[in-house]
Amino acid sequence: MSDKPFVKLDDHLCFTIYACSRETMKLYRPLLEPHGLTFPQYLVLVALFELGECTVKSLGERLYLDSGTLTPLLKRMQESGLVHRRRAEDDERKVYVSLTESGKSLRQRVADVPECVLSRVQNLAISDVERLLTDIRALLGKIHAATQVDG
Repeated sequence: MSDKPFVKLDDHLCFTIYACSRETMKLYRPLLEPHGLTFPQYLVLVALFELGECTVKSLGERLYLDSGTLTPLLKRMQESGLVHRRRAEDDERKVYVSLTESGKSLRQRVADVPECVLSRVQNLAISDVERLLTDIRALLGKIHAATQVDG
């Protein structure tokens, strides 16, 4: 048996990040439901607003999603009329994804979602958000680098 002390749940970085992510999604849910969107669909839309037409592979890299997660999500979004997927003519393995007119029209309708979410979190100043983003992006970079080394 190890002499190392047991690490409590609240002292696990992974748990705090996980719990924060789940609670954050709860804040988004009532703002996205009127638009018929789930949180993952919203993230896909935001990424496509930013990227424009792109490959499914590059979208997955941007969102940190594997194809097994992203493909069914995009299929549902295509069935809802939000995105269009097409195979590249020169390479059938490459699939492009783009927003439909219906998907593009959501841009203005969801533009205030981030501000609405932040307004629901008491005593969270923009400077706090900027510091958290800086710190969490740095952590994400380190974790992503470690996952690339490990495989």
